[in-house]
Amino acid sequence: MTSGVVTRFAPSPTGFLHIGGARTALFNWLYAQHTGGTMLLRIEDTDRARSTPEAVDAIIDGLTWLGLGWQGEPVSQFARAGRHAEIADQLLAEGHAYRCYASPEELTQMRETARAEGRPPRYDGRWRDRDPSEAPAGVDPVIRIKAPRDGETIVRDQVQGDVRFPNADLDDFVILRSDGTPTYMLAVVVDDHDMGVTHVIRGDDHLTNAARQQIIYGHMGWDVPVMAHIPLIHGPDGAKLSKRHGALGAEAYRAMGYLPEALRNYLARLGWSHGDDEIMSTEQMIEWFDIADVNKGAARFDIAKLEALNGHHIRHADDAHLLEQIGVLLPHIEGGADLIAKLADEGRRAQLLAAMPGLKERARTLVQLVDSAAYLFDARPLSFDDKAAGILDADARALLTGAHAALSAVDDWQADTLDAAVRTFAESRELKLGKVAQPLRAALTGRATSPGVFDVLAVLGREESLARIADVMA
Repeated sequence: MTSGVVTRFAPSPTGFLHIGGARTALFNWLYAQHTGGTMLLRIEDTDRARSTPEAVDAIIDGLTWLGLGWQGEPVSQFARAGRHAEIADQLLAEGHAYRCYASPEELTQMRETARAEGRPPRYDGRWRDRDPSEAPAGVDPVIRIKAPRDGETIVRDQVQGDVRFPNADLDDFVILRSDGTPTYMLAVVVDDHDMGVTHVIRGDDHLTNAARQQIIYGHMGWDVPVMAHIPLIHGPDGAKLSKRHGALGAEAYRAMGYLPEALRNYLARLGWSHGDDEIMSTEQMIEWFDIADVNKGAARFDIAKLEALNGHHIRHADDAHLLEQIGVLLPHIEGGADLIAKLADEGRRAQLLAAMPGLKERARTLVQLVDSAAYLFDARPLSFDDKAAGILDADARALLTGAHAALSAVDDWQADTLDAAVRTFAESRELKLGKVAQPLRAALTGRATSPGVFDVLAVLGREESLARIADVMA
């Protein structure tokens, strides 16, 4: 199915792709995918003091990692300043805008007077109908839109419903600054029109902007895109999302070991739902998603829920996919370079892949999975954590001597035959299996916890396993 739907994600490059921006990008992407439309990427870099190339790279990196592709090259809003000024001049020529020569001091006085009278601070329109011949010499004017003074502007929103704004509250806002650069309000409208954007999906903090922007659409005779203002994300306590809640960049979630498909799943469920479905594949999200189903109320971000969901995705992921995702993770974690070098060896990669079924059952993040796989790459003799060292007392070491002999007699080095050999040995000593398995685990991994001990033996292989046990016996 193809359609004429065109969405856009339009971040300001002043930092990383934060979690709220990632969800906005996801909703735009899902709606475009669902309708057979396209998503465009526009970098709103008109704030030159705060926009950086590094931030642009970080946003593109975050979107790419999340798997949220866009069509065509990213568009720089700053590069289109000439086109924005052209439209400002057209509005001026057609009588829909005017030059304003009010000084900063006059504007300050307007705001103070309005506050003193209990009114919202608004520009009072003093240059709206004045003759240009009255312009003071040597003052570069701004260009202001002529906003309607009576009635109301209605934003017909797919999420919020019809939202009404008294025109008296919208005032004659600036569209071109005195230095000739466009304001956000003008640039967004011109860019969305020129790029053929049919659906504007963005945070509900832009609702008032939507009312102001509709004035420009009306003056230009352009079609207003379908508007959908999605609720902001709050922390678990209901307060505005901050870094203490997990308002981090996408790159931070990658470094914490989250799978992109798990983060997509979690973010999709923040403010949108499909029945009682919590766990969804990307294909299901695309099939089910409709912007009209997004809730009006703010969604609450819960890192514990994200971690639990990530664990589910890890447990059900293809082992080769997890190996690939570990490769994506390693450049971003401490000690990752060392593991990258080790995994360059095909045998090591095969060993990690063989260990994956046991490893992924316990891991909620890829970092935990890598951590629990460390035993595979440790060089002999192993170092032991405190709990493992505590397990390996004199009695345990004596027990390992017998277990070593029993394992040495196994020809078919597979988890089930190793399990049978150790059980038989434990029964011969009138011991429960755990009494033998615990010191074996400690000797083989240097830790008190690990995947199943027989899986560990099978993955390490006969020679390495027996050598590690012998190290402890000695």
